[in-house]
Amino acid sequence: MLDITSVSAGYGDIQILRDVSLGVEAGAIVALLGHNGAGKTTLVNTISGLNPCTQGEIKLEGCPIQNLYPSRIVERGVIQVPEGRKIFDRMSVLENLEMGAYLSVSRAARAETLEEVYRLFPVLRERSRQVAGSLSGGEQQMLAIGRGLMAKPRVLILDEPSLGLAPKLVHRVLEAVVAVNQVGVTVLLVEQSVEAAVRISSRAYVLHNGRITFEGSRDEVLGERKRFAQRFLWGRQGGRQTEGRSDATG
Repeated sequence: MLDITSVSAGYGDIQILRDVSLGVEAGAIVALLGHNGAGKTTLVNTISGLNPCTQGEIKLEGCPIQNLYPSRIVERGVIQVPEGRKIFDRMSVLENLEMGAYLSVSRAARAETLEEVYRLFPVLRERSRQVAGSLSGGEQQMLAIGRGLMAKPRVLILDEPSLGLAPKLVHRVLEAVVAVNQVGVTVLLVEQSVEAAVRISSRAYVLHNGRITFEGSRDEVLGERKRFAQRFLWGRQGGRQTEGRSDATG
């Protein structure tokens, strides 16, 4: 569904990505793994049109989308949930969700999609009138994912959804990712916390210093625990603390 072939990208004269290739099959969850600074966010921003692709191709169902305006890529169904959640913290939960349904196709189905988001994340219905910035870290991440779903994505890119979360909340968020996938959304899951992400994915790619250094099925990656244990947060969850209330509260 999403095919990235020999992509290079960077910032000005600084090259970050070098000859990166990966594929995301329709209906799958694919993990993109890598430590801080490996180039993961540069890659997802390049897919989303936020950063220029200097070489290679990015195709959605066979149609090139590299270097289209971000709005055109969104219109084609590629939706990114950014690292750090980026919710509108002074707006209500409901207002945040409604902001995700700004495309004409998603506006037309806003009420139906909102019910689907509430079904996936019941806490958002309970908190619908609450100011988003007062939610816990896990709830904010669910809100960010829900806002992405309001755009009716064909491919949902989740950039570090476990960032800054306590282990029990990482489990809850990744359970939500599985639920999203089960309603028909293809997912590219970007993570540095490996084991939990790999266990819900069918395939994984490892990005190191701007290059893909390993790719394989879930079982192949899990079989390489020793190889990756020192490089990644293998078996541990969470990461840098982010803004908002303490995530340990749920």
